[in-house]
Amino acid sequence: MKKIVLAALVGAFALSASAQDIPGRKSDGYKPHAKTRMHGKKQMEGLNLTEDQKAQFKSLNAEHRKQMEELKKQDNITVKESKERMAKLRKDHREKTQALLTAEQKEQIKKNAEARKVKSQEMAAKQKERMKTRLGLSDDQSAKLEKQRKETGEQMKAIRENKSLTEEQKKEQMKSLHKKNQESMKSILTPEQLEKMKEGRGDRKGDRKMKPSMTKDQTI
Repeated sequence: MKKIVLAALVGAFALSASAQDIPGRKSDGYKPHAKTRMHGKKQMEGLNLTEDQKAQFKSLNAEHRKQMEELKKQDNITVKESKERMAKLRKDHREKTQALLTAEQKEQIKKNAEARKVKSQEMAAKQKERMKTRLGLSDDQSAKLEKQRKETGEQMKAIRENKSLTEEQKKEQMKSLHKKNQESMKSILTPEQLEKMKEGRGDRKGDRKMKPSMTKDQTI
Protein backbone atom coordinates (compact mmCIF):
# COMPACT_ATOMS: atom_id res chain seq x y z
CA MET A 1 0.00 0.00 0.00
CA LYS A 2 2.87 2.37 0.79
CA LYS A 3 4.25 1.78 -2.72
CA ILE A 4 0.92 2.92 -4.19
CA VAL A 5 0.92 6.04 -2.05
CA LEU A 6 4.52 6.82 -2.96
CA ALA A 7 3.76 6.37 -6.64
CA ALA A 8 0.80 8.73 -6.37
CA LEU A 9 2.87 11.39 -4.62
CA VAL A 10 5.75 11.06 -7.06
CA GLY A 11 3.29 11.31 -9.94
CA ALA A 12 1.79 14.50 -8.51
CA PHE A 13 5.19 16.16 -8.18
CA ALA A 14 6.29 14.93 -11.62
CA LEU A 15 3.14 16.40 -13.15
CA SER A 16 3.77 19.67 -11.36
CA ALA A 17 7.31 19.72 -12.68
CA SER A 18 6.18 18.97 -16.19
CA ALA A 19 3.53 21.68 -16.17
CA GLN A 20 5.74 24.42 -14.76
CA ASP A 21 9.21 23.72 -16.10
CA ILE A 22 8.28 22.67 -19.63
CA PRO A 23 5.71 25.27 -20.72
CA GLY A 24 4.33 25.15 -24.22
CA ARG A 25 6.20 22.01 -25.23
CA LYS A 26 5.04 20.34 -28.44
CA SER A 27 3.11 17.10 -28.42
CA ASP A 28 5.56 14.24 -27.98
CA GLY A 29 3.31 11.26 -27.54
CA TYR A 30 2.99 11.55 -23.75
CA LYS A 31 -0.14 13.68 -23.65
CA PRO A 32 -3.61 12.13 -23.37
CA HIS A 33 -5.67 12.90 -26.49
CA ALA A 34 -8.43 14.72 -24.60
CA LYS A 35 -5.92 17.02 -22.90
CA THR A 36 -4.32 17.75 -26.26
CA ARG A 37 -7.70 18.87 -27.62
CA MET A 38 -8.30 21.03 -24.54
CA HIS A 39 -4.85 22.60 -24.91
CA GLY A 40 -5.57 23.34 -28.58
CA LYS A 41 -8.85 25.08 -27.75
CA LYS A 42 -7.28 27.27 -25.05
CA GLN A 43 -4.42 28.09 -27.39
CA MET A 44 -6.87 29.48 -29.97
CA GLU A 45 -8.80 31.68 -27.51
CA GLY A 46 -9.13 35.34 -28.49
CA LEU A 47 -7.81 34.91 -32.04
CA ASN A 48 -11.02 36.16 -33.70
CA LEU A 49 -10.69 33.72 -36.58
CA THR A 50 -12.46 34.64 -39.80
CA GLU A 51 -15.06 32.28 -41.25
CA ASP A 52 -12.59 31.40 -44.00
CA GLN A 53 -9.90 30.52 -41.44
CA LYS A 54 -12.35 28.39 -39.47
CA ALA A 55 -13.29 26.50 -42.63
CA GLN A 56 -9.65 25.93 -43.55
CA PHE A 57 -8.80 24.78 -40.02
CA LYS A 58 -11.72 22.35 -40.11
CA SER A 59 -10.54 20.99 -43.46
CA LEU A 60 -6.93 20.62 -42.29
CA ASN A 61 -8.01 18.87 -39.08
CA ALA A 62 -10.24 16.45 -40.98
CA GLU A 63 -7.41 15.67 -43.38
CA HIS A 64 -4.98 15.19 -40.49
CA ARG A 65 -7.34 12.79 -38.67
CA LYS A 66 -7.83 10.77 -41.87
CA GLN A 67 -4.06 10.52 -42.44
CA MET A 68 -3.49 9.40 -38.84
CA GLU A 69 -6.25 6.79 -39.05
CA GLU A 70 -4.86 5.42 -42.30
CA LEU A 71 -1.39 5.23 -40.77
CA LYS A 72 -2.68 3.28 -37.77
CA LYS A 73 -4.21 0.71 -40.12
CA GLN A 74 -0.88 -0.08 -41.74
CA ASP A 75 0.46 -3.31 -40.30
CA ASN A 76 3.36 -3.77 -42.73
CA ILE A 77 5.63 -1.18 -41.06
CA THR A 78 7.62 -1.26 -37.84
CA VAL A 79 6.64 0.59 -34.69
CA LYS A 80 9.60 2.92 -35.19
CA GLU A 81 8.53 3.74 -38.77
CA SER A 82 4.97 4.31 -37.62
CA LYS A 83 6.07 6.78 -34.93
CA GLU A 84 8.39 8.60 -37.34
CA ARG A 85 5.60 9.00 -39.90
CA MET A 86 3.21 10.09 -37.17
CA ALA A 87 5.68 12.75 -36.00
CA LYS A 88 6.04 14.00 -39.57
CA LEU A 89 2.26 14.20 -40.01
CA ARG A 90 1.98 16.24 -36.80
CA LYS A 91 4.80 18.54 -37.93
CA ASP A 92 3.22 19.07 -41.36
CA HIS A 93 -0.17 19.75 -39.80
CA ARG A 94 1.33 22.24 -37.35
CA GLU A 95 3.13 24.10 -40.15
CA LYS A 96 0.00 24.25 -42.31
CA THR A 97 -2.14 25.60 -39.46
CA GLN A 98 0.53 28.18 -38.53
CA ALA A 99 0.55 29.39 -42.15
CA LEU A 100 -3.16 30.26 -41.84
CA LEU A 101 -2.59 32.67 -38.95
CA THR A 102 -1.76 36.36 -39.12
CA ALA A 103 1.16 37.90 -37.21
CA GLU A 104 -1.30 39.35 -34.68
CA GLN A 105 -2.92 35.96 -34.12
CA LYS A 106 0.46 34.28 -33.61
CA GLU A 107 1.31 36.95 -31.05
CA GLN A 108 -1.99 36.29 -29.26
CA ILE A 109 -1.11 32.58 -29.09
CA LYS A 110 2.15 33.51 -27.35
CA LYS A 111 0.21 35.64 -24.86
CA ASN A 112 -2.23 32.77 -24.25
CA ALA A 113 0.70 30.43 -23.57
CA GLU A 114 2.23 32.87 -21.10
CA ALA A 115 -1.10 33.30 -19.32
CA ARG A 116 -1.46 29.53 -19.02
CA LYS A 117 2.07 29.29 -17.65
CA VAL A 118 1.33 31.89 -14.95
CA LYS A 119 -1.96 30.20 -14.06
CA SER A 120 -0.24 26.82 -13.87
CA GLN A 121 2.41 28.20 -11.53
CA GLU A 122 -0.26 29.77 -9.30
CA MET A 123 -2.22 26.51 -9.15
CA ALA A 124 0.95 24.53 -8.37
CA ALA A 125 1.83 26.95 -5.55
CA LYS A 126 -1.66 26.55 -4.03
CA GLN A 127 -1.47 22.78 -4.39
CA LYS A 128 1.89 22.68 -2.60
CA GLU A 129 0.54 24.86 0.21
CA ARG A 130 -2.50 22.59 0.63
CA MET A 131 -0.26 19.54 0.68
CA LYS A 132 2.03 21.15 3.27
CA THR A 133 -0.94 21.89 5.51
CA ARG A 134 -2.68 18.53 5.02
CA LEU A 135 0.43 16.43 5.61
CA GLY A 136 1.95 18.71 8.24
CA LEU A 137 5.17 19.11 6.30
CA SER A 138 8.05 20.93 7.96
CA ASP A 139 9.87 23.73 6.15
CA ASP A 140 12.80 21.36 5.66
CA GLN A 141 10.54 18.70 4.10
CA SER A 142 8.91 21.28 1.83
CA ALA A 143 12.33 22.50 0.69
CA LYS A 144 13.46 18.96 -0.09
CA LEU A 145 10.27 18.21 -2.04
CA GLU A 146 10.62 21.47 -3.99
CA LYS A 147 14.23 20.64 -4.85
CA GLN A 148 13.18 17.17 -6.00
CA ARG A 149 10.36 18.66 -8.09
CA LYS A 150 12.73 21.00 -9.93
CA GLU A 151 15.31 18.27 -10.49
CA THR A 152 12.59 15.95 -11.78
CA GLY A 153 11.36 18.60 -14.21
CA GLU A 154 14.86 19.14 -15.57
CA GLN A 155 15.46 15.40 -15.95
CA MET A 156 12.10 14.83 -17.64
CA LYS A 157 12.81 17.67 -20.06
CA ALA A 158 16.25 16.24 -20.87
CA ILE A 159 14.75 12.82 -21.59
CA ARG A 160 12.01 14.21 -23.82
CA GLU A 161 14.40 16.39 -25.80
CA ASN A 162 17.05 13.69 -26.25
CA LYS A 163 16.70 12.90 -29.96
CA SER A 164 19.19 10.03 -29.73
CA LEU A 165 16.68 8.01 -27.66
CA THR A 166 13.83 5.94 -29.07
CA GLU A 167 10.34 6.31 -27.60
CA GLU A 168 10.82 2.98 -25.80
CA GLN A 169 14.12 4.14 -24.29
CA LYS A 170 12.47 7.37 -23.15
CA LYS A 171 9.73 5.39 -21.41
CA GLU A 172 12.31 3.17 -19.71
CA GLN A 173 14.26 6.19 -18.48
CA MET A 174 11.04 7.81 -17.25
CA LYS A 175 10.21 4.60 -15.37
CA SER A 176 13.70 4.57 -13.84
CA LEU A 177 13.33 8.23 -12.83
CA HIS A 178 10.00 7.53 -11.07
CA LYS A 179 11.55 4.59 -9.24
CA LYS A 180 14.44 6.78 -8.09
CA ASN A 181 11.96 9.40 -6.84
CA GLN A 182 10.01 6.79 -4.90
CA GLU A 183 13.15 5.80 -3.03
CA SER A 184 13.92 9.46 -2.33
CA MET A 185 10.41 10.01 -0.92
CA LYS A 186 10.99 7.36 1.74
CA SER A 187 13.69 9.53 3.28
CA ILE A 188 11.55 12.69 3.22
CA LEU A 189 8.06 11.67 4.40
CA THR A 190 7.14 9.91 7.63
CA PRO A 191 4.85 6.83 7.72
CA GLU A 192 2.11 9.02 9.20
CA GLN A 193 2.38 11.50 6.32
CA LEU A 194 2.21 8.66 3.80
CA GLU A 195 -0.95 7.44 5.51
CA LYS A 196 -2.51 10.91 5.27
CA MET A 197 -1.61 11.01 1.61
CA LYS A 198 -3.36 7.67 1.11
CA GLU A 199 -6.49 8.97 2.85
CA GLY A 200 -6.51 12.13 0.73
CA ARG A 201 -6.15 10.05 -2.43
CA GLY A 202 -9.14 7.97 -1.38
CA ASP A 203 -11.24 11.09 -0.79
CA ARG A 204 -10.43 12.44 -4.26
CA LYS A 205 -11.46 9.14 -5.83
CA GLY A 206 -14.79 9.38 -4.04
CA ASP A 207 -15.33 12.92 -5.28
CA ARG A 208 -14.67 11.89 -8.87
CA LYS A 209 -17.23 9.09 -8.63
CA MET A 210 -19.86 11.60 -7.51
CA LYS A 211 -19.32 13.82 -10.57
CA PRO A 212 -21.58 13.09 -13.57
CA SER A 213 -19.81 11.77 -16.67
CA MET A 214 -19.38 14.17 -19.57
CA THR A 215 -21.72 13.59 -22.46
CA LYS A 216 -20.57 13.52 -26.05
CA ASP A 217 -21.92 17.05 -26.59
CA GLN A 218 -19.85 18.34 -23.66
CA THR A 219 -16.52 17.06 -24.94
CA ILE A 220 -14.25 19.36 -26.87
